Parts: sequence; C-alpha cells; structure tokens
Amino acid sequence: MRPPGFRNFLLLASSLLFAGLSAVPQSFSPPSLRSWSGAACRLSRAESERRCRAPGQPPGGALCHGRGRCDCGVCICHVTEPGTYFGPLCECHEWVCETYDGSTCAGTCHCGRCKCDNSDGNGLVYGKFCECDDRECIDDETEEICGGHGKCYCGNCYCEAGWHGDKCEFQCDITPWESKRGCTSPDGKICSNRGTCVCGECSCHDVDPTGDWGDIHGDTCECDERDCRAVYDRYSDDFCSGHGQCNCGRCDCKVGWYGKKCEHPRSCPLSAEESMKKCQGSSDLPCSGRGKCECGKCTCYPPGDHRVYGKTCECDDRRCEDLDGVVCGGHGTCSCGRCVCERGWFGKLCQHPRKCNMTEEQSKSLCESADGILCSGKGSCHCGKCICSAEEWYISGEFCDCDDRDCDKHDGLICTGNGICSCGNCECWDGWNGNACEIWLGTEYP
Repeated sequence: MRPPGFRNFLLLASSLLFAGLSAVPQSFSPPSLRSWSGAACRLSRAESERRCRAPGQPPGGALCHGRGRCDCGVCICHVTEPGTYFGPLCECHEWVCETYDGSTCAGTCHCGRCKCDNSDGNGLVYGKFCECDDRECIDDETEEICGGHGKCYCGNCYCEAGWHGDKCEFQCDITPWESKRGCTSPDGKICSNRGTCVCGECSCHDVDPTGDWGDIHGDTCECDERDCRAVYDRYSDDFCSGHGQCNCGRCDCKVGWYGKKCEHPRSCPLSAEESMKKCQGSSDLPCSGRGKCECGKCTCYPPGDHRVYGKTCECDDRRCEDLDGVVCGGHGTCSCGRCVCERGWFGKLCQHPRKCNMTEEQSKSLCESADGILCSGKGSCHCGKCICSAEEWYISGEFCDCDDRDCDKHDGLICTGNGICSCGNCECWDGWNGNACEIWLGTEYP
C-alpha cells in the first residue's frame, strides 16, 4: 500500500495541471502534432503536405518550395547548399536578390525579394528589382510629374499631344492636328502603333543601340524587321531564314526560295547562273532591277502595277510621268518608258513646244540662274526653259543646277527605279518609301 501522503500529492498535481491548461488561449497550436518525439503524426499525409505547400499550389506541387522536407505539416529547410533557406515554407534565402541590368536590387533585399525604398510613402520607386524610379519624371521647376503634361512609366515621361521633352516641358510649335497628320502611317495608324508621336515626328520603340537602324524604323515606324525572322532574336541577323533580304519587314527571297520568310525551297531545272542570265537579257541587272527572278522568269513589281512590264521588266511607263503624275506632259504617249511626242512638242517628257512666242532676250532672262549664268553653263535655253546637256545624263533641275548622282541608290539604281530624282532627293512613286525608295509599303510583295 502507498502512504496517504502520496495520494494527496497526486490530487494536488492534477489540479495544478488542469488550471495551467485552462489558462492557454484557444488559438494556441502546439509546435508539433506528435504526442512525443518519435510518435506517429496525428495528421493525414494529405493534410501534412497541404500545410507544407505554398498557397494556391495544386496537390502534387513542390513542398516547402522545393527547399526542404515536410515533417508532419512543418517544413524542415535544407542548409546544405550555399546560403541558408528559412521561413515557414522555406520561401526565403539569405543570398542576394536577383539582378537587373547588371546591378543588384536597387532597394533592400528582404527574404530574397527587393523591398523598394519609399520612405516618403509616395510609391514612386517600384518594380521587381526596384528598377523603376518615377522621381526622375518630376519637373525641377513645377515639381509636377512630367510637368503636368504627361504620364510617367518606369522613369520615362509619355507626353500628351502637343508637348515633348524628357519631362514634357516643351510645347510643340505645330497644332495637334498637324502633329497627328505627320505621324500617320500609310495604314492610318499613329506611328504604326509602334512608336510615339512627338511634334509630327515618330520616335519608334525598340531602337537597337548597336546599329544605325533599330528593329522598328521608318518615318512612321512602318517597318518592323522582326517580321523577317522565323524565330525572333533581337541580337541575331538571321533574316528571312538566311535565304533572302529583309525589306521593311518583308522578305525578298533569293532565287530558289519562297514563302513569307523564305523558308521553302523551290525546285528549278536551271542553275542559279542560268536563271539569272535569262532574267537579265540585255540589262545590267536581273529583271532590269524592277522585279524578282525565279527560275529564269521575271516577276515585275510592284504587284498589280501594269506600268512595269516586259520579259525582263525592261519597260517602265512610270518614267513617262512628271512629279504631278502627268504622262508625257499631256503632249504625247508613253511606249515602254519613253515618250512619243505629238507634233509640235519635244523633250524627254514632251515638255517643250517647238514654236516659241518669246523674243530671244525674254527667253534668256528666264533661263538665267541666281548667279546670272545661263542654265548654270550646263544646258541651252529654249522658250524660257533650260534643256540640260544630254551628254551629262545626271544634270537636271529648272536651271540645270542639280546632280542626280546625289540621289540615293539601291541595287545600283538611282531611287531604286521606284521614284524620280528631284535635285538630289528621291521623290518616290505611290507605294514606295525610304531615302532611295527601296521600301515597299503595299499589302503584297513578290
């Protein structure tokens, strides 16, 4: 038998234990769901894994972020790899935050994530790496973001119509309507939806700093070179599958290849040399520089323009038109790119009448250039108009004062054969653009 004092001791201990447990808050949960060390877990396996899985992750997802093991609903984090994992679900690590543009987190690295410095509470510093600082958009004078004339995104101002500058501090000297008109692309979109309109001029997005041209270029950002790549890689020059030339976002395929990105080989019984020879004919260039050679046959362009024709595209009736589109000055007919003048008219565009109602002095007074020299010394005067020397084919202009060699060339042709050289500048025909009229803007391309 046990002594009576021992029984009294047990009653006292039981009372104290009951009182202690009654004082524990109802929300208290024990650190372990095992009765004692080594005992079986009181949670089901599914419930244990659910507690070790990040919120929103489906069953079967990584436990403890893949950085630890799950022990009865509690994550035991790995510490064997460089750095130490920690946190309820091993979501934090002690090494530096990810980098942006070669620099470590611009704020404070907390639990493996960037915490941006916004001590003033304005939230102007943000981003995954705190790389965006809209304080750079604040105008020094007005202390307003973008001077009150635009919106700031990641430290850059996007100005309202009629304003420009790094902080939208300058007002355009043209009306918003004029600015919009200057930025409207051939398809009717502002900067082709690929740029920003600044006072009538487009600033194209994604300009490549490593070269003269970005992936997107053109007066109205109408050209997108990315369309020429089978798989877009900004730092790769693999245009048109390596089988063509990219022309304003459209592939001009080499002989033997076709497709939107020159990805399909075309079978041809002729060799490349034989094909080119048939397409060249008596011209210096295949298809006279006005078409594409495929298996010895020329496809003249632009598509659907019946003014360019012939077996080797040797006829270009656009050459019979002046800058206003008048054929042979209204005094003749065009035959294979040459004007056949009516009786009483002569000249390359039938622009000169054979009879003249002026005196010789009156005529010469109209042919004198600003320096007082008759037709700049490079032509003759007829009825108040200069006829430039035929021996120097490149001399042109009202007073024979222009040199057509100053116009840009492409594929060996002045203005690529798609425009008229007007005193050193190419005036492109409809559907063509570029300094040398080398960019086709139509909906089709051969």
